[in-house]
Amino acid sequence: MSQYLAHYPEQVRAQVAALLDAGKLGDVLARRYRADHSIRTDKALFDYTQALKNRFLKRADPLAKVCFDDKISLKQQALGLHTSISRVQGSKLKAKREIRISSRLKTAPEPLLRMVVIHELAHLKERDHNKAFYQLCCHMDGDYHQLEFDLRLLLTAIDAGQSPFPG
Repeated sequence: MSQYLAHYPEQVRAQVAALLDAGKLGDVLARRYRADHSIRTDKALFDYTQALKNRFLKRADPLAKVCFDDKISLKQQALGLHTSISRVQGSKLKAKREIRISSRLKTAPEPLLRMVVIHELAHLKERDHNKAFYQLCCHMDGDYHQLEFDLRLLLTAIDAGQSPFPG
C-alpha cells in the first residue's frame, strides 16, 4: 500500500487498494478533476501565489521569489518548499522569502496545485504543522483536507502507473 496513505484508517486504505487492484484509481481522479490550467511559467505561478497571499495574508512577509523547481521530487513527499534567507545589511537583518513548487504540478489539476501553494503560504505565518497551521490552510481553502487527500491519491496513482494526467 502507498506510503502517502499510511496514517489513514485501514478502511480507507482498503478502498484505495481495491481501486488500485481494479485499475480504476486514475479514473476516479479524472472524473473529479480536469488537468488543464494555464499556470505553466514561473511568472504565472508568482502571480497566482501573490494573488492568494494578497487575499489571505496581506501582512505576511513579502515573497521575493516563487518558481517551479525540477529538483523537487514526488518520491521525497515534497511538492513544495518554503525558504527564508536572512542577510545582514548594515545594522539590519533582512529576510527574503521564497516558495518553490514541484514542476510536476504544472500538469496536475489546478485545485491540487492551489492546495500546495496554500500549504507553502501558510508557512509564512506558521512554521510548524500544528493546529493553527491547518486552521490557516482551511481558512484559505475550505476543502483543504479533501484536496490534500486527493493529492495523496494522485501520488499513489502515479506510483502505480495509473495517473490520469500527463506529466
